[in-house]
Amino acid sequence: MFFGKLLPREGNFFELFNEHGTQIVEGARAFMLMIQNYNDLTLREKYAAEVNKAEHHADRITAEVNRLLHRTFITPIDREQIHGLINAMDDILDLLQDSTETMQLYDVRSIPEEVLRLGDLSAKCCERVRHAVSLLPKLSEPQTAEAAVKACEEIDKLESDADRVMRAAMSKLFREQEDVRELIKLKAIYEQLESISDRCEDVANLIEGIVLENS
Repeated sequence: MFFGKLLPREGNFFELFNEHGTQIVEGARAFMLMIQNYNDLTLREKYAAEVNKAEHHADRITAEVNRLLHRTFITPIDREQIHGLINAMDDILDLLQDSTETMQLYDVRSIPEEVLRLGDLSAKCCERVRHAVSLLPKLSEPQTAEAAVKACEEIDKLESDADRVMRAAMSKLFREQEDVRELIKLKAIYEQLESISDRCEDVANLIEGIVLENS
Protein backbone atom coordinates (compact mmCIF):
# COMPACT_ATOMS: atom_id res chain seq x y z
CA MET A 1 0.00 0.00 0.00
CA PHE A 2 2.80 2.41 0.89
CA PHE A 3 4.57 1.70 -2.41
CA GLY A 4 1.33 2.34 -4.29
CA LYS A 5 1.05 5.80 -2.74
CA LEU A 6 4.42 6.74 -4.21
CA LEU A 7 3.26 6.07 -7.77
CA PRO A 8 1.16 8.40 -9.96
CA ARG A 9 -2.53 7.47 -9.80
CA GLU A 10 -3.55 8.30 -13.36
CA GLY A 11 -1.05 9.35 -16.02
CA ASN A 12 -1.77 11.16 -19.26
CA PHE A 13 -2.66 8.07 -21.28
CA PHE A 14 -5.52 9.69 -23.16
CA GLU A 15 -3.33 12.64 -24.19
CA LEU A 16 -0.71 10.20 -25.47
CA PHE A 17 -3.37 8.23 -27.39
CA ASN A 18 -4.48 11.49 -29.00
CA GLU A 19 -0.91 12.40 -29.93
CA HIS A 20 -0.44 8.99 -31.48
CA GLY A 21 -3.72 9.30 -33.38
CA THR A 22 -2.51 12.61 -34.79
CA GLN A 23 0.69 10.94 -36.03
CA ILE A 24 -1.35 8.16 -37.67
CA VAL A 25 -3.35 10.75 -39.60
CA GLU A 26 -0.20 12.70 -40.50
CA GLY A 27 1.46 9.53 -41.75
CA ALA A 28 -1.58 8.57 -43.82
CA ARG A 29 -1.81 12.08 -45.27
CA ALA A 30 1.87 12.03 -46.25
CA PHE A 31 1.47 8.57 -47.77
CA MET A 32 -1.45 9.72 -49.92
CA LEU A 33 0.53 12.74 -51.09
CA MET A 34 3.45 10.46 -51.93
CA ILE A 35 1.39 8.14 -54.15
CA GLN A 36 -0.49 11.06 -55.71
CA ASN A 37 2.85 12.66 -56.66
CA TYR A 38 4.73 9.42 -57.26
CA ASN A 39 6.14 10.41 -60.65
CA ASP A 40 7.84 13.48 -59.14
CA LEU A 41 10.91 12.00 -57.46
CA THR A 42 11.54 15.07 -55.29
CA LEU A 43 8.00 15.10 -53.93
CA ARG A 44 8.02 11.32 -53.56
CA GLU A 45 11.09 11.48 -51.34
CA LYS A 46 9.73 14.49 -49.41
CA TYR A 47 6.48 12.77 -48.49
CA ALA A 48 8.19 9.44 -47.80
CA ALA A 49 10.38 11.26 -45.28
CA GLU A 50 7.23 12.69 -43.67
CA VAL A 51 5.78 9.18 -43.30
CA ASN A 52 9.00 8.07 -41.60
CA LYS A 53 8.95 11.13 -39.33
CA ALA A 54 5.39 10.35 -38.19
CA GLU A 55 6.30 6.71 -37.57
CA HIS A 56 9.36 7.62 -35.47
CA HIS A 57 7.34 10.15 -33.45
CA ALA A 58 4.64 7.52 -32.85
CA ASP A 59 7.26 5.00 -31.73
CA ARG A 60 8.39 7.43 -29.04
CA ILE A 61 4.80 7.90 -27.88
CA THR A 62 4.28 4.13 -27.74
CA ALA A 63 7.43 3.73 -25.66
CA GLU A 64 6.27 6.49 -23.31
CA VAL A 65 2.87 4.80 -22.83
CA ASN A 66 4.55 1.51 -21.98
CA ARG A 67 6.93 3.25 -19.54
CA LEU A 68 4.00 5.09 -17.96
CA LEU A 69 2.17 1.80 -17.45
CA HIS A 70 5.02 0.61 -15.22
CA ARG A 71 5.00 3.83 -13.18
CA THR A 72 1.25 4.28 -12.74
CA PHE A 73 -0.59 2.62 -9.87
CA ILE A 74 -4.18 3.27 -11.00
CA THR A 75 -4.91 3.57 -14.73
CA PRO A 76 -8.04 5.17 -16.28
CA ILE A 77 -8.86 1.95 -18.15
CA ASP A 78 -7.61 -1.62 -17.87
CA ARG A 79 -3.82 -2.01 -18.26
CA GLU A 80 -4.17 -4.72 -20.90
CA GLN A 81 -6.51 -2.47 -22.87
CA ILE A 82 -4.00 0.38 -22.76
CA HIS A 83 -1.15 -1.90 -23.83
CA GLY A 84 -3.19 -3.55 -26.59
CA LEU A 85 -4.58 -0.29 -27.94
CA ILE A 86 -1.30 1.64 -28.18
CA ASN A 87 0.46 -1.30 -29.84
CA ALA A 88 -2.39 -1.85 -32.30
CA MET A 89 -2.27 1.85 -33.17
CA ASP A 90 1.49 1.61 -33.65
CA ASP A 91 0.99 -1.30 -36.08
CA ILE A 92 -0.97 1.06 -38.38
CA LEU A 93 1.95 3.45 -38.76
CA ASP A 94 4.43 0.59 -39.09
CA LEU A 95 2.44 -0.65 -42.09
CA LEU A 96 2.26 2.82 -43.61
CA GLN A 97 6.04 3.02 -43.31
CA ASP A 98 6.47 -0.53 -44.67
CA SER A 99 4.27 0.31 -47.68
CA THR A 100 6.27 3.47 -48.31
CA GLU A 101 9.58 1.61 -48.17
CA THR A 102 8.29 -1.24 -50.35
CA MET A 103 7.25 1.16 -53.08
CA GLN A 104 10.63 2.87 -52.96
CA LEU A 105 12.63 -0.37 -52.90
CA TYR A 106 10.60 -2.02 -55.66
CA ASP A 107 10.70 1.12 -57.81
CA VAL A 108 7.19 0.58 -59.14
CA ARG A 109 6.93 2.09 -62.63
CA SER A 110 3.56 3.76 -62.13
CA ILE A 111 0.77 3.92 -59.57
CA PRO A 112 -2.40 2.09 -60.61
CA GLU A 113 -5.80 3.50 -59.69
CA GLU A 114 -6.26 0.61 -57.26
CA VAL A 115 -3.31 1.79 -55.15
CA LEU A 116 -4.85 5.25 -54.93
CA ARG A 117 -8.21 3.78 -53.92
CA LEU A 118 -6.66 1.56 -51.25
CA GLY A 119 -4.58 4.47 -50.01
CA ASP A 120 -7.67 6.65 -49.79
CA LEU A 121 -9.60 4.00 -47.83
CA SER A 122 -6.62 3.58 -45.50
CA ALA A 123 -6.45 7.33 -44.90
CA LYS A 124 -10.18 7.46 -44.11
CA CYS A 125 -9.78 4.55 -41.68
CA CYS A 126 -6.92 6.40 -39.99
CA GLU A 127 -9.05 9.52 -39.57
CA ARG A 128 -11.81 7.44 -37.93
CA VAL A 129 -9.24 5.85 -35.62
CA ARG A 130 -8.10 9.27 -34.43
CA HIS A 131 -11.69 10.37 -33.91
CA ALA A 132 -12.62 7.24 -31.94
CA VAL A 133 -9.52 7.54 -29.75
CA SER A 134 -10.29 11.21 -29.02
CA LEU A 135 -13.60 10.14 -27.46
CA LEU A 136 -12.09 7.75 -24.90
CA PRO A 137 -11.83 10.23 -21.99
CA LYS A 138 -15.61 10.84 -21.97
CA LEU A 139 -17.07 7.38 -22.52
CA SER A 140 -19.20 7.75 -19.39
CA GLU A 141 -21.35 10.15 -21.44
CA PRO A 142 -23.90 8.09 -23.43
CA GLN A 143 -23.67 10.32 -26.52
CA THR A 144 -19.87 10.04 -26.55
CA ALA A 145 -19.96 6.27 -26.17
CA GLU A 146 -22.47 6.10 -29.02
CA ALA A 147 -20.24 8.29 -31.21
CA ALA A 148 -17.24 6.04 -30.48
CA VAL A 149 -19.20 2.94 -31.50
CA LYS A 150 -20.36 4.69 -34.68
CA ALA A 151 -16.75 5.56 -35.59
CA CYS A 152 -15.79 1.90 -35.06
CA GLU A 153 -18.65 0.77 -37.30
CA GLU A 154 -17.43 3.18 -40.00
CA ILE A 155 -13.96 1.65 -39.74
CA ASP A 156 -15.46 -1.83 -40.17
CA LYS A 157 -17.29 -0.68 -43.32
CA LEU A 158 -14.16 0.93 -44.76
CA GLU A 159 -12.21 -2.27 -44.08
CA SER A 160 -14.84 -4.26 -45.98
CA ASP A 161 -14.58 -1.77 -48.86
CA ALA A 162 -10.79 -2.20 -48.88
CA ASP A 163 -11.22 -6.00 -49.02
CA ARG A 164 -13.43 -5.66 -52.10
CA VAL A 165 -11.05 -3.23 -53.81
CA MET A 166 -8.09 -5.54 -53.16
CA ARG A 167 -9.88 -8.61 -54.49
CA ALA A 168 -10.85 -6.75 -57.66
CA ALA A 169 -7.32 -5.35 -57.96
CA MET A 170 -5.78 -8.82 -57.65
CA SER A 171 -8.14 -10.24 -60.24
CA LYS A 172 -7.31 -7.46 -62.69
CA LEU A 173 -3.60 -7.76 -61.97
CA PHE A 174 -3.43 -11.47 -62.79
CA ARG A 175 -5.58 -11.02 -65.89
CA GLU A 176 -3.84 -8.01 -67.40
CA GLN A 177 -0.28 -7.62 -66.07
CA GLU A 178 2.13 -9.39 -68.40
CA ASP A 179 5.33 -8.27 -66.68
CA VAL A 180 5.85 -10.87 -63.93
CA ARG A 181 8.16 -8.64 -61.92
CA GLU A 182 5.64 -5.81 -61.91
CA LEU A 183 2.91 -8.28 -60.95
CA ILE A 184 4.92 -9.46 -57.92
CA LYS A 185 5.61 -5.86 -56.85
CA LEU A 186 2.00 -4.73 -57.10
CA LYS A 187 0.65 -7.85 -55.41
CA ALA A 188 2.84 -7.16 -52.37
CA ILE A 189 1.81 -3.50 -52.29
CA TYR A 190 -1.91 -4.29 -52.57
CA GLU A 191 -1.63 -6.74 -49.67
CA GLN A 192 0.25 -4.26 -47.48
CA LEU A 193 -2.23 -1.49 -48.16
CA GLU A 194 -5.20 -3.70 -47.39
CA SER A 195 -3.49 -4.70 -44.14
CA ILE A 196 -3.58 -1.06 -42.98
CA SER A 197 -7.37 -1.13 -42.85
CA ASP A 198 -7.16 -4.53 -41.10
CA ARG A 199 -5.05 -2.99 -38.34
CA CYS A 200 -7.49 -0.07 -38.09
CA GLU A 201 -10.25 -2.63 -37.60
CA ASP A 202 -8.19 -4.23 -34.82
CA VAL A 203 -8.11 -0.82 -33.09
CA ALA A 204 -11.87 -0.44 -33.62
CA ASN A 205 -12.51 -3.82 -32.00
CA LEU A 206 -10.39 -2.86 -28.99
CA ILE A 207 -12.19 0.47 -28.63
CA GLU A 208 -15.58 -1.24 -28.83
CA GLY A 209 -14.45 -3.49 -25.95
CA ILE A 210 -13.37 -0.47 -23.93
CA VAL A 211 -16.72 1.23 -24.60
CA LEU A 212 -18.63 -1.84 -23.39
CA GLU A 213 -16.62 -1.99 -20.16
CA ASN A 214 -16.47 1.71 -19.37
CA SER A 215 -19.66 3.37 -20.61
